[in-house]
Amino acid sequence: MQLGMVGLGKMGANMVRRLMKDGHQCVVFDMNAENVKSLEGGGAAGATSLDEFVKKLAKPRAAWVMVPSGDATEKTVMALAERMEKGDTIIDGGNSYFKDDVRRAKALKAKGIHYVDAGTSGGVWGIDRGYCLMIGGPREAVERLDPIFKTLAPGMGSIPRTPGRKPNFGSAEQGYLHCGPSGAGHFVKMVHNGIEYGVMEAYAEGFDILKNTSENEVSEDYRYDLNLPEIAEVWRRGSVISSWLLDLTAQALIENPTLSEYTGFVHDSGEGRWTVLAAVEEAVPAEILTAALYARFRSRRDHTFAEKVLSAMRQKFGGHVEQKAGG
Repeated sequence: MQLGMVGLGKMGANMVRRLMKDGHQCVVFDMNAENVKSLEGGGAAGATSLDEFVKKLAKPRAAWVMVPSGDATEKTVMALAERMEKGDTIIDGGNSYFKDDVRRAKALKAKGIHYVDAGTSGGVWGIDRGYCLMIGGPREAVERLDPIFKTLAPGMGSIPRTPGRKPNFGSAEQGYLHCGPSGAGHFVKMVHNGIEYGVMEAYAEGFDILKNTSENEVSEDYRYDLNLPEIAEVWRRGSVISSWLLDLTAQALIENPTLSEYTGFVHDSGEGRWTVLAAVEEAVPAEILTAALYARFRSRRDHTFAEKVLSAMRQKFGGHVEQKAGG
């Protein structure tokens, strides 16, 4: 199947490579011409402008937008909509606010253009592991794009089927799911990222407690000089708190047990805030997720080892480079 990709950053370029490896044809465009040339060398059809990009797509066209959320996504989606026709589909794979998806979907529906929001999780590792996809939009468009989603998703891999789950019962166990109408995909991804904040904060605080048990403030009888890389490693093996985030933490700690290359300045990319706002709108108590978000705000003023652990996890799973001290 053919797919166009606008935005060839860390994830967009790797998604194109994964698609082409499985036999799909890709048309690519990026403001950075070098990014386009790099993928042309791997078999993609490059474009030097959005006009050329749209012309190279076969009807009904499908264009995936993988640019930073916010203004960049808004402008790109609307610019494509001006050039596309009835029956075409625009997919937003970034971390857009779900209410923006609903608004865009209504605007594009008036032109007969399908709008699909695809919450995409997998970070820089997705090219090999695959991408967990949470999809919203009209069923007709989502079903037509199924070959694309199936290739990008991880598949069952080595994860056993959930006990009691019937075989061939939907696509979720393959790593992608049509969650509902426009906005539903990014809503599910938003909550996913809000949970991620909470899980990461729990690991970070735990390792901070382990590290500080050697401090003078602790009674000498209860003072331990603990090996954090080895503790992370043993928890990976049979523990009920084992996870991919713990795997990445163990990797960061074995590389540098003090995490001295991280300042502890921890960004939030928006989804945590939106999750808390949704909880307020729904009158749902979300104490842990809210506290995890506030911890990131506090990290920008003073830093603990916990924040360095958070920074290390973000760098490992998403390639996020944290702001340097004084930056």
